[in-house]
Amino acid sequence: MAQLKRRWWKEGVVYQIYPRSFQDTSGNGIGDLKGITERLDYIKSLGVDIIWLCPVYESPNDDNGYDISDYRKIMAEFGTMDDFDDLLAQMKVRGLKLVMDLVANHTSDEHFWFQESRKSRDNKYRDYYHWWPAEKGIPPKRWSYFDVDANAWKYDEQTDSYYLHYFSVKQPDLKWENRAVRKEVYDMLRFWFDKGVDGFRMDVIPFISKDTTYPELPKEFKGDFIPFYSNGPRLHEFLNEMNNEVLSKYDIMTVGEALGVTIDQALNFVDEDRKELNMFFHFDLMSLDRDGNEAFWMRSDRWKLTEFKEIHSKWDAVFSEKGWGTMYLNNHDFPRAVSRWGNDSKEHWRNSATMLQTFLLTMRGTPFFYFGEEIGMTNANFERLDDYKDINTLNRYKLLQQQNIDLEDFIENEKKASRDNARTPMQWSLDTHAGFTNNTPWIKVNSNYKTGINVEEQEKQSDSVLNYFRKMVKIRKSHLGLIYGGYQLVLPENEQVYAYTRSLDTERYLILLSFSEESTQVAIDDIEFSKADLLISNDECQTEKTNHQFTLKPYQAVVYQLH
Repeated sequence: MAQLKRRWWKEGVVYQIYPRSFQDTSGNGIGDLKGITERLDYIKSLGVDIIWLCPVYESPNDDNGYDISDYRKIMAEFGTMDDFDDLLAQMKVRGLKLVMDLVANHTSDEHFWFQESRKSRDNKYRDYYHWWPAEKGIPPKRWSYFDVDANAWKYDEQTDSYYLHYFSVKQPDLKWENRAVRKEVYDMLRFWFDKGVDGFRMDVIPFISKDTTYPELPKEFKGDFIPFYSNGPRLHEFLNEMNNEVLSKYDIMTVGEALGVTIDQALNFVDEDRKELNMFFHFDLMSLDRDGNEAFWMRSDRWKLTEFKEIHSKWDAVFSEKGWGTMYLNNHDFPRAVSRWGNDSKEHWRNSATMLQTFLLTMRGTPFFYFGEEIGMTNANFERLDDYKDINTLNRYKLLQQQNIDLEDFIENEKKASRDNARTPMQWSLDTHAGFTNNTPWIKVNSNYKTGINVEEQEKQSDSVLNYFRKMVKIRKSHLGLIYGGYQLVLPENEQVYAYTRSLDTERYLILLSFSEESTQVAIDDIEFSKADLLISNDECQTEKTNHQFTLKPYQAVVYQLH
């Protein structure tokens, strides 16, 4: 215990809000800052400590706010800077901390810097972005996430040049190799920190460093661009500089979105001695059920629980002595957790939603919950292309049209894979549009809000997914061993049950999680269940147990304190 490096961002529970979908107060069908302020007492009641707020900066919304046109202004759809200041003040009153999104790999093409940059080759802002003069020929291949041709170079007639955009054509990449760009970013960070913001989630932060000779892609990548994008030559120099000049001056939290970062590279980012970031999100789990050759297609066979365990066990080991990890099962870019990793059928929805909550809150690493996860919100399963709003889905549809791919298969895939599954409005009540808005919402509400998946009904039920979440958060916070304790996998080959222990000094806990639709019996020779204290179970049915055997109900979660 004496050796623990206790930090508020290690012990806190994070609640991520996608502001467009949380609560509309203006009546335009779009969530806003006042809506979040209005719901702060509810958020506080969950027991969470930190709100991660997706971008609310001024933006033309090509990628729902991840294309920023002014880093120091609030998007009009969300409100005003006064609304933001009021939200922050009201959060402070309630003891809640605020983490914003730093989107600094790219800007909007409507940002002043880019508007100037494209005017002429000798413009003051020209070198704020990556340009390739057309007289040098076609630039070497780079892949884009959201381009209809999957091409990251866009020709711009005004200066007869191509600009680089790893994402949409409206998201040109900033040139971090230019010291003036880095100074702009650091000044912007200070602006928000001085307002009282408590940290940043850093969007695609490993992508910021590029080889500005723009060479042909090295042969070892074989078309897999993400690891190439994540290993720029000056990446750690930039992160260290940002930490030294800005981050280290404030008591804040940093978490990177670390696409392409592997286990052997992890501590380069979060080893405290390197002075870069506090933690990051790895993507090994987010790739588990995807086709290895196509990041947005679900694999044809079902993932195995042993694969799931292996990912989390390997990553836990990375941070056993240095650094710190994160735990998450979904966010604004991925489908809903209970539909993806649990079972959203009527029979198993409640147990699998609460089982997954138990998992996140009993593992080592800061737990991140996405809004609606506390009530078990599920995928939307939209049937029609017209229901989708995400640039990723819409542009990939156009790309596949050009390639004459079966578009019915594509829509079936999007029911499980689309980012819009996570972006449907928060389900507050049985009122029209689930209490999110009194107008037409910007994206359809999931119709299952009428079947008990809403806050109003779950508040009334002591055994609801929502009230289980509150209980489980309290258990984590009152047992330091569940935060800082060592992790040991039990029954590693079992394909139905994920079992592990957490240990800190004399504290020891056993966690049993069923990922099965059937009752499952487990035997653990060195644990006597009769001498263990039950901290929580998500299934009140009488559990069959002997000294060393335990029968789990479908999707049951059990946490024992051992003696």
